[in-house]
Amino acid sequence: MESGLSARDRVGVQDFLLLDNYTSEAAFIENLRRRYKENLIYTYIGSVLVSVNPYRELEIYSKQHMERYRGVNFYEISPHIYALADNSYRAVRTERKDQCILISGESGAGKTEASKKVLQYYTTMCPTRNNTQSIRERLLQSTPVLEAFGNAKTLRNDNSSRFGKYMDVQFDYKGAPIGGHILNYLLEKSRVVHQNHGERNFHIFYQLLESGDGALLKRLGLDRTNPQQYHYLVKGNCPRVSSISDKNSWKVVSKAFTVIGFNEEEVEELLKVVASVLHLGNTQFGEDEYGETHLTTEMPIKYVSELLGVEGSYLSEALTHKKIVAKGEEMIGPLSLEQAVSARDALAKAIYGRTFTWLVQKINQSLAFQDEVYYTSKCSSVIGLLDIYGFEVFQNNSFEQFCINYCNEKLQQLFIELTLKSEQEEYEAEGIGWETVEYFNNKIICDLVEEKFKGIIAILDEECLRPGDACDLTFLEKLEDRLGGHAHFVTHKLANGKIRKAVGREEFRLLHYAGEVNYNINGFLDKNNDLLYRNLKEVMCQSSNQIMKECFQTDELTDQRRPETAATQFKLSLAKLMDILMSKQPSYIRCIKPNDAKQPGRFEEVLVRHQVKYLGLMENLRVRRAGFAYRRSFEAFLQRYKPLCPDTWPNWQGKLSDGVSTLVKHLDYKAEEYKLGRSKIFIRFPKTLFLTEDALELKKPTIGEREKRLIMIQSWWRGVKGRRRAKRRRQAADTIRNLIKGFILRNEPRCPDNEYFLDHVRFSFLMTIKRNLPKSVLDRTWPRPPMRERGRFTQALTHFLFSSQLEQKVVASGIFRGQKDNYPQSVPRLFVGTRLSLDFIGGNESKIKQRIDYSSLLGISVSSLSDGFFILHVPPADSKQKGDLVLQCDHVIEAVTKLAVMADKIHSVNISQDSIKFAIARGKEGVIDFTYGAELRVVKTKNGHLAVVRIIQSHTKPINHLDKILSL
Repeated sequence: MESGLSARDRVGVQDFLLLDNYTSEAAFIENLRRRYKENLIYTYIGSVLVSVNPYRELEIYSKQHMERYRGVNFYEISPHIYALADNSYRAVRTERKDQCILISGESGAGKTEASKKVLQYYTTMCPTRNNTQSIRERLLQSTPVLEAFGNAKTLRNDNSSRFGKYMDVQFDYKGAPIGGHILNYLLEKSRVVHQNHGERNFHIFYQLLESGDGALLKRLGLDRTNPQQYHYLVKGNCPRVSSISDKNSWKVVSKAFTVIGFNEEEVEELLKVVASVLHLGNTQFGEDEYGETHLTTEMPIKYVSELLGVEGSYLSEALTHKKIVAKGEEMIGPLSLEQAVSARDALAKAIYGRTFTWLVQKINQSLAFQDEVYYTSKCSSVIGLLDIYGFEVFQNNSFEQFCINYCNEKLQQLFIELTLKSEQEEYEAEGIGWETVEYFNNKIICDLVEEKFKGIIAILDEECLRPGDACDLTFLEKLEDRLGGHAHFVTHKLANGKIRKAVGREEFRLLHYAGEVNYNINGFLDKNNDLLYRNLKEVMCQSSNQIMKECFQTDELTDQRRPETAATQFKLSLAKLMDILMSKQPSYIRCIKPNDAKQPGRFEEVLVRHQVKYLGLMENLRVRRAGFAYRRSFEAFLQRYKPLCPDTWPNWQGKLSDGVSTLVKHLDYKAEEYKLGRSKIFIRFPKTLFLTEDALELKKPTIGEREKRLIMIQSWWRGVKGRRRAKRRRQAADTIRNLIKGFILRNEPRCPDNEYFLDHVRFSFLMTIKRNLPKSVLDRTWPRPPMRERGRFTQALTHFLFSSQLEQKVVASGIFRGQKDNYPQSVPRLFVGTRLSLDFIGGNESKIKQRIDYSSLLGISVSSLSDGFFILHVPPADSKQKGDLVLQCDHVIEAVTKLAVMADKIHSVNISQDSIKFAIARGKEGVIDFTYGAELRVVKTKNGHLAVVRIIQSHTKPINHLDKILSL
């Protein structure tokens, strides 16, 4: 990232932490504008990624770009969504700690596209298993299906997500994606029956009408000629969007259905439900001369009853009458015209909303990892993706905006808490003093909304449930009575003269962390109740449509409890979401839209300032800059700036910390400008870093010639090493050919074609005797000489080369070669049948303390060092086991290889670079940390971890024909 500092006057800084005037909102927005004009849409605030929607395709998402960011330090190159995705993935792999990526922003800011990019990175760049390709496809194809049923055209966005989505992507031991799970939040069901001016209903309705084949549409009773003839599609008075885009989208959705695993029957049943909603919207009512409500249209209700498999007369009756059960008695009363329309709309919303929930569950079944024992153990890790609505402020804000903004209050609270926690943990880990940071704690606003018995949701529920004539206005009066005087709540009645003009008589205002929002109370009670008349439920429970059977179950009719209100359901699901996010290590993507016209290159400062405020970016920047603006590892800092000091150029031979200390003293850093931690340097002021970077720019011409000479030397040396490597490969190939040819001709008289092999046999025999000289001539382990027992010896050698010994050696090579330090020493050592003593086998000395069936073994973990520790992972639910087993063996390569082969867990051996977690009894977890040191030690550290310190060993490669074979 530092490479971009030299161009900061033109393109701004790549990390807002490096802004001199970091408290200035104007400086923040100007930095965004500079970068946006140069098509640099990504900028960091520390580990937070700020993304500005370019409203056009940029050539920065190819597989080559993915490769560029794969395995690279987060700050090493320019900001990118792939850098954040890779950083989370590497944390999962190395730290074995679940991650989550929180994506937020206004509608049209690019949240859904950001989520797709992250998912695409994981499905493209992660390693594969034999059965994971289909999972990758399903993870990707779940998006177009959910977009078809959950997205719509709005004034701000042609593909606006009208629901919140949290997706878990599950990874196995090797880091391959093996499954997923989706949670959905607050689908905007009201859009089914009403759209604001200039907006559309959900995409699926238009896609079906535009591109369903004629026979299908005929079976559904639909006409493709004009979507405007359907009552639920004309409420927004939206001009017809290009049918080409709907047709193309439908092709994508149809393919996605197939990939996910829907059969033709399920797809048609689903489309029947979609069509029934359109016909239900065309069902009209009137009043007869006696004032009773009746249906004025016959065909729509006929289609609805046929498509849903319900009795038409019962449905007609349920739409014009309501059933009340009181004290065991049923009473049926007529509905007014207005009530009948409301009942029709309530049924349409219930059908669509429950179908969407069914669709998510169906997708989850497709994404679920089948090996439940494997998943429920600690063998898999998770990265969560949260694509949630951003803070919303419209001309008219209703119940939906109230819930959405409440959600954003909770996320902001979590955001600041976790940011502070992360900062404090880093400072403490590096031994840097932590100073308390003052910030606005929005808990007061969250409590105002959610507090039990006292909050707005509690008062709303109370008003919905109380007997009598409760209405939206009585709800507003109760709010004024209970919350009057709260610093963050005001109404027209409670406000002073100036504010009163800005708050309507049917509105209340909340002072959110992001600003003031007026909420219109009309519809609050109805939307919160979200009730469906009992007789309509009874009709739907009799449906023969397979989807409706699952969505409307008879248990609802016998359950006497009143269902939870919409606000309470949302509050509880939000609490569960907060628990999920708190259990994971978070990363953040904050999406910003630069203009409302969706035009590339256009940057509207007022609109951007509005979003910077609502996303809490300045507050986050202030928290991160409360201490040090810049921090880097000693290695990265020294590698970049070592040319500035004669003592560190071209290479520093001592400790990294001493090298950095020498460098900063030469640069004349003042004591107040920096601090050295245990592994990082912390620089307080951006100006200090900028001066250092400018000095490096001036130095580059003078070190250019040295670099050229160095490059030439490096090139020459690479050539030498390459030629040596090629020579070794040729020699190894010749050796293999000679061995194979000699083996084939082993029974022939000695000749040039078999003499190498015969000599090798004799040599091996002599070396075996030298290493394993029997104690007695009568010892049964005495090797048979090849010349006396030629046939048997040849048979034994054949068995060795091509049977279990070689198989096990090949398996060991696949698992450990290049991964574990002491593997090269194991290559020339034969694996034996048993290493137990005769006394042990006879049971004279020891007894079995714990027995593990091969079938129950979940996986094996070892370190990459030369120690002999290994961990056997067993199911936590097995009452016979006391947790994972931590074992030590002098022949760890042999032991783990044999276990992996016998238990069929060759692909479940995890080799960790630094630490291994293991399960202990009662659900507890232990950690073993592996490090290099001057002497071999096994100690328990202050944090409760077990520390294994190994002596650094030289990796000498043994000279052995088998090793050459395995190496190739």
